[in-house]
Amino acid sequence: MEWFIMMTFISGGVRSGKSRFAEQLAEQDAQARGGPLFYLATAATPQEPEMQARIRWHQQDRGTAWITLEEPVALNAILPRLQPNSTLLLDCLTLWSSQVMFASDLSLEEAIKQLSAFIQALADQHIHLIVVSNDINECLPPTECKLLNYVNFLQSLHQCLTAQADQAIQMLSGCAYYWKGG
Repeated sequence: MEWFIMMTFISGGVRSGKSRFAEQLAEQDAQARGGPLFYLATAATPQEPEMQARIRWHQQDRGTAWITLEEPVALNAILPRLQPNSTLLLDCLTLWSSQVMFASDLSLEEAIKQLSAFIQALADQHIHLIVVSNDINECLPPTECKLLNYVNFLQSLHQCLTAQADQAIQMLSGCAYYWKGG
């Protein structure tokens, strides 16, 4: 069997090009594998018209090759819908982690355990996971305790994913910088 990358972690600032890059990478990977192409949207149903419009635009931009799955917290819930040798783009970890931290009872340790079990289940099926997340730690640290805890929570998840990833990529102004596996 041919060797394929199993996990890619892509981070970057807001509007850095990370989602577009991840989508192109996923499309290339799915073509090489010959398997289906899944998009895991982690946003809870948005109430804001701007966010709804942005989601619609992204869905139309992706086209019909993508199978969209929606799950804001329980990632393992989508596993029965996937197929071996698929490519799965999770966009984005930032939203998932905020929902885990502020709308669920999971601790950081439980979130990492859930995320790691999800990654292992995908690896067992030879599914390439591409995870997109925002770099929110590169500005002044927040002064509010809850926000600081969230930044630390997300950064812990980033470190966990980077350790497990075959590739770690940072996007800056549309340019991809490979920190691991490039």
